[in-house]
Amino acid sequence: MMLQERPAEAPRVPSVVVFDVGQVLLNWDPRHLYRRIIPDPDRMEWFLAHVCPDTWNRSLDGGRPWDEALAERIALHGGWADEIRAYRARWQEMVPDAIGANVALLARLKAAGVPVYAITNFAGDLFRETQDRFPFLKSFDGVVVSGDEGLLKPDPAIYRLFLARFGLRAEACLFIDDSPANVAGARDVGMTAIQYRSGDDLAAACARLGLLPVNATSTIPARPVDP
Repeated sequence: MMLQERPAEAPRVPSVVVFDVGQVLLNWDPRHLYRRIIPDPDRMEWFLAHVCPDTWNRSLDGGRPWDEALAERIALHGGWADEIRAYRARWQEMVPDAIGANVALLARLKAAGVPVYAITNFAGDLFRETQDRFPFLKSFDGVVVSGDEGLLKPDPAIYRLFLARFGLRAEACLFIDDSPANVAGARDVGMTAIQYRSGDDLAAACARLGLLPVNATSTIPARPVDP
């Protein structure tokens, strides 16, 4: 008796788009601020690598209180106290503007009736401040902010919390992030995910996935992270 071949699985077609915020919708970089405060490029890079490094910033994104975090850095690097305090007092200067093409895509998706969400590594208080500056950040159907949850991408728990909170299936979601690790984390829980790099045409990527009409988009691909 001949074995029957299984029918090929239908390609996965997402119906929901989940955005990262920093470096996808907002142009965030502490250098936008610290180039003004520390004009010497080498000293500025040393400060960001040793005094207020990315690991410290991630602790804030994970919900660490600002007073505690700033006091720790000042105790370790007292000669940089003013520059350390500026990390909170002048944080909004790290975000000079939004990434216009991707904000326009967010609006197009909403106009097309596509549900749009966000999972962002962001201190909770800063996210709410930034929503006041950029009202499109209030237009999501739902947001998970790491600082409010005590969870950070790419921990699988933050993606699972997101899915459970909003009653979504992983296979229905297209996740967009600039970080390869965060993209891989989304894929690990079953989402379709693409890595955004500056200049990528996310509208074209959404059109290829059936989330937008194919016309009126360019042909520049948003490149997937290597498996």
